[in-house]
Amino acid sequence: MPELTDILNSIILLLNFVFVPGLAYGSQLALGALAVTLVYAILRFANFAQGDTMAFSTVITILITWLLQKWGITLGSVPTALLALPLAIIVTLIYILLTDKFVYAYYRKQNSKPITVVMASVGVMFVTGGLVRFVLGPEHHVFADGARFIITAREFKTMAGLSEGLAIKTSQFLTITIAILLVGFVFYFLQKTKTGKAMRAYADNQDLALLSGIDPDKIVRVTWALAAILSTIAGVLYGLDKGFMANSYHQMLLPMFAAVIVGGIGSPMGAIVGGFVISFSELILTYAYKKFLIYLLPEVLQPDGLVQFLGTEYKFAVSFVILVIVLLLRPTGIFKGKVI
Repeated sequence: MPELTDILNSIILLLNFVFVPGLAYGSQLALGALAVTLVYAILRFANFAQGDTMAFSTVITILITWLLQKWGITLGSVPTALLALPLAIIVTLIYILLTDKFVYAYYRKQNSKPITVVMASVGVMFVTGGLVRFVLGPEHHVFADGARFIITAREFKTMAGLSEGLAIKTSQFLTITIAILLVGFVFYFLQKTKTGKAMRAYADNQDLALLSGIDPDKIVRVTWALAAILSTIAGVLYGLDKGFMANSYHQMLLPMFAAVIVGGIGSPMGAIVGGFVISFSELILTYAYKKFLIYLLPEVLQPDGLVQFLGTEYKFAVSFVILVIVLLLRPTGIFKGKVI
């Protein structure tokens, strides 16, 4: 039987490398997936430009952050990027509304098939991605200001008297906290406000909503406003946690869509739950359990290899496999959304 300290060390290992990162990454996916869900449920198309829109908003945040730092304006132990968020949301919303005016509005007026609008969003995706790379390049950038850790592994080891340490980054704490507050705001807005109820009615039955006097142009603008808020905050939180690289945001499109489909297409709650399902699935299947098992097993049974289900290079393959399985076995997802 393993000693109590060995059991505690194994638990701390999982908390440090699976549970806490899973909560942070799941929160980021959930916010992005929620934006995809709102656009799909209300505007009736799958927005393939979501990942690159998040990259665009993060680039704007980085540029504003650099300008604030140049002027000596910071938030001390909190990342300056949070100070840049409101303006970045406004710029992102303007960009999205211009995109809607010159691209999506045309197809709405023509009553085009959803697949036609999806292909238009693919074009927007490439244009936005190219703009992002033109402005900031393909290199990796790091948000370097603000406290990096709420508690470091060394501090935890000293406090707990264990061999393993639990490190909680400021970005992880901010991600989880802000995600909870933002999701609460979105659900309150959709359930309690007049505009939110109109959006839900428009999503349920567009023709009946129009007959009841709901302004479709206002619904479109508010939907894009929510998408801009969610995209900007999700993108910046992801950047604070993992750094910014345009390609990584582009690759996030697959896990976000997988989260939407797993949770149930068109279901806001499903998008959130799906985000955490995808996040923890990726981390659990790609984590190396060697050290964890060494703490729990007798010496004769301790493994020599990494003991991984999959290598980390297959992380996005996990999202794809889960997406395919759900489409085959339960196409309506966990919360019985729409079938594509």
